Amino acid sequence: AKANRDAARARGTLPVIPYRSNAKQQPKLFPKKLYRLRARVEILIGKAKRFKRIALRCEKTAQNFASIVALVFVFILIKSVHTT
Repeated sequence: AKANRDAARARGTLPVIPYRSNAKQQPKLFPKKLYRLRARVEILIGKAKRFKRIALRCEKTAQNFASIVALVFVFILIKSVHTT
């Protein structure tokens, strides 16, 4: 993970990779809010990949793929809001 953090810093981004609990050089501050947001994005992408058309990239044109992705995100949003 140290190599990943160093590569992210070299590109000028803030790495949001948690340190192990037994790491010797842990920073005093860790961006927990950014980590939570990153986790939400990863969960959303995982949910989207459960749809076969997205996972297998069945739509070949960028416009068709973007429309399927938008439709899938609407399905995910409706399911998260409308739970009975």
